[in-house]
Order: sequence, then structure tokens, then C-alpha cells
Amino acid sequence: MRRILEKLDGWTLSPVSVVGVSGTRVLLGFVGLMYYISQYGDRAFLFGPDSVLPWQEFADRVAENGSFSLYVISSSSAWFEIVFHLGIIAALLVTLGVGGRVGLAVHWVFLWSIYERQTVLLDGGDNLAYLVIPMLLLTRCYDRFSFPSGVGTKLASRLPDRVRVTATPLHNLGVLAIALQMCLVYVVSGLYKVQGQMWQDGTALFYVLRVPEFSFPALSHLVYENDFLVFSGTYVTVLFLVYFPLGILVPALRPWAAVMSIGFHLGIGLFMGLTGFALTMVACDLVFLSRGLDEAVTYATTRLQKARARRLETPPAQGSHDGDTAGSGQVKEDHTSPESVGSGRAG
Repeated sequence: MRRILEKLDGWTLSPVSVVGVSGTRVLLGFVGLMYYISQYGDRAFLFGPDSVLPWQEFADRVAENGSFSLYVISSSSAWFEIVFHLGIIAALLVTLGVGGRVGLAVHWVFLWSIYERQTVLLDGGDNLAYLVIPMLLLTRCYDRFSFPSGVGTKLASRLPDRVRVTATPLHNLGVLAIALQMCLVYVVSGLYKVQGQMWQDGTALFYVLRVPEFSFPALSHLVYENDFLVFSGTYVTVLFLVYFPLGILVPALRPWAAVMSIGFHLGIGLFMGLTGFALTMVACDLVFLSRGLDEAVTYATTRLQKARARRLETPPAQGSHDGDTAGSGQVKEDHTSPESVGSGRAG
């Protein structure tokens, strides 16, 4: 019992996976930004008041579903342009790490609004983003990879001590919620596939990659034309999805399970064209790779600092003082001599 209490005390005193959730925030912001930019040229046709989905029909559907969207407030083209471009700015600020939790909440509102405006373009990553971004609001996802303004620190310093001490437990609670959500996604997806006849026969990958909406013409045929890749890929997918939580529970297997998951979803993005879904899943997988990300960032920072120090410690080129006392003709001769050319390269 004492060990359990000690672990609980440690869990409330030291934040976990700070680098991981910071990476999750960056990548989720980038996914939203990519969605806006990829549809920017056709924005009026896809999301505008006179788009392929008329504004009144869209407003009726939102009211029927009990949902909300900023685009339903007005049918004006000017309002549409304002909301759309503000959404781009919000996604960019989240990616860069500007604005803190308030900016992240604003980004979530704009993202929900644009996703509701045209649901036929969604690939499944939107459902996970809806759930994970509110969980990120509990975490310290702006501690790394961001440009802090200091406003949040000043506001936090004015809060009572009883409120400030809850920051770390809330952060860890948010990380735990994201981890449980990911495990739930994997298990439910795996068990759902197990019930399908094509997944049981080992042929599901053949049919999935031949669907026009989920195929990459230059690469998908390399998989579905190979019987071994189809058979092994189908069964490995089911086994991985079902047993992923077990790999997460074992600390020694956790980074390997996360790396396998990232590779798995990058393959989905490459061969099936579900880029938004793949990057959203990868973003959430970074929660399990916080230590590796921290070591990689520390290593890269150290290397950059050493390279900068070497550049500053490099001695000046020989012959620079000779030019102060020699005539102009002598300077020209020194610069064209082999010795001064060699010294210039060394410098």
C-alpha cells in the first residue's frame, strides 16, 4: 500500500511526457493548417455560401444534429472569408506555439466549424482531433517547441497556491486520457476487423487498396498484386491493433509499440492517401515517445551549440595583419599567392 501511495505522490509531483504532448500539439496544428491550405484554391466551391452544399441545407443539417459551426452564423461571403482566414491563422499559431491554451481552444472551435461545413472531405482523423485537443488543454503542451510570451506565467503567478498545485496532476491526467483514448481506438478497431470475413480470410488488404478513394495509383498496386504482402499485411494489422495496449503497458516495449504504430500509419497515409488521418494518429503516438523525442532534441541542440562554438573559435586568416602595413600592390600579391589562398580556405 505504501508503494502505491508513493507512486501516486510522484505522479502528482512530476509531469510526464511534456515533450510528447508538445509534439502532439505541433503536429495537430500542422494537420489543421494543411487542411486549410490544401483546400484554399477551392474554398468558395467547397465551403462558401454558394458551395456544392448550399448554405441553407448546411444550416438545417447543423440544427438537426444539434451541432454548431461558425459558418452557420451568416450566409455572407465576407463572413465566410473572415472565418476561413482566421482559422488559418489559428492553426498556424498553434503549430508555432503562440497563444497558449487559449489559442489552442480557439483553433479547436475553428477546426470543428470547418469540418462541420463539409463532412464528405473528412477521412476519420477529425474524430480523434475533436477528442484529443480538449485533453491537450489540460497538459503543458506549450512547454516545448513554442514561443512563450510570458503572459501565461504572469497570470499563473497570481493564482492561489491551491490552484497552482493542481497543474501537474491535471497535466498527467490529460496525458493519461490521451493514452487511454489511443488504446481504445486501437482495440475497438482491431476487434471490429476480427469480425469481418475478409479480415479472417487474410484478403482484406487486397480489396481495401483497390477502392479508388483509398488508393495511391503509383504504389498501391505493388501491395495488392503480391499475395504474400496482402496475406501478411492483413493479419499483422489485426494482431497489432488488438495487442497494442499490451505493448504500451510494458515500459520496455512502449517505445517499440509507438514506433510500429507510427510506421503503420505512415504506410496508411502513403498507400491509401489518408494523410490527415495518418498524421493525426502519429501526433497522438508521440505521447508514448516523449523520452526519445527529448533525447533527440537534446542531442540536436548540443550538436548545434558545439558547431557554433567551433565557428566562433576559428582563428582569423593569416596575412590579415600584413595588409595593414603593406602597400596595395603587396596586398594583391599576397592574395594571389598559394600560401594566402590556402590560409583563406583554412579560415
